[in-house]
Amino acid sequence: MDKIKELTRNYYKESGIDIDAVAIGVLDFKSDKHTFIEIYKDQCLEEKSMVYFDLASLTKPLMNSLVYLNEKFDDKDLDLLLNHRAGIPAWGLLPKHGWKEQILSYNIKDSATLYSDFSALRFMLEVEKKTGESYKSLVSKNLDENLKFWTDLNGSETCIQNGFYRLKPNIGKVHDPNAYNLNCYTSHAGLFGTIESVGNTLLNFQKKHDLLKKMNIETTQRFFNGFDTVEDPINTLAGAGCSTKTFGHLGFTGTSFWIDPGSGLGHIILTNSTKKSWFHKERLNEFRRELGQYIWNKSI
Repeated sequence: MDKIKELTRNYYKESGIDIDAVAIGVLDFKSDKHTFIEIYKDQCLEEKSMVYFDLASLTKPLMNSLVYLNEKFDDKDLDLLLNHRAGIPAWGLLPKHGWKEQILSYNIKDSATLYSDFSALRFMLEVEKKTGESYKSLVSKNLDENLKFWTDLNGSETCIQNGFYRLKPNIGKVHDPNAYNLNCYTSHAGLFGTIESVGNTLLNFQKKHDLLKKMNIETTQRFFNGFDTVEDPINTLAGAGCSTKTFGHLGFTGTSFWIDPGSGLGHIILTNSTKKSWFHKERLNEFRRELGQYIWNKSI
């Protein structure tokens, strides 16, 4: 981990006051374990995870993808919604009252890929109709107990700033405007978690449901089972050196995870790069590539 610590420290120092914390996890699915470090207030914490990060769009695969794979749905519309090919608009500010009716009003049709928060929300609503269960109940089967929806945070967690709300630092509240405004359980954004809880969730799902086998398939589409895939192995944010079967996701707050089913390795990055609301992604993306490339190359 020495090189990984060096890369992480460099990113933290170079980011200056633009972030409060960064946490890195390295997943080894063959040995069923993960190693993680966290830098918070200039302290490097090894094998200790205390900061709750706003996972942003990592919510989508951790909720929707794992529910889809666990419940073993065989439904074309759900597949299109999960993989952002249902012809649903990408985004827009939703009304607090009547948002479900708006999301349900869109026609589902096989379409070109368009990454869509609305599609993720429609997936949740359709699954609830199909199963008769609350989505929170279905999701909870797959998550580590320390992965929490933002409305379930009780104030005892160590949370860090993501942007501002009414000119005050936004701490312990979701950064996504629709999730914040709707103030209810949503599947496009809203999960908070520590680096350990994200790693545990992915490793536990592998043990129970053989995630890597289900994802070890070549695909011509960008999204597969709700996970993003690697379209350009040389320039990918997952880091050069991974296979084309590598899957994962990015979160707007500066989070990501990527897993290569061939090597059985993966990595997680959690930051609060939206501390000042918007952020400069160039250095974060450079770090994503540096970390991933080092991990994949060590597996060769």
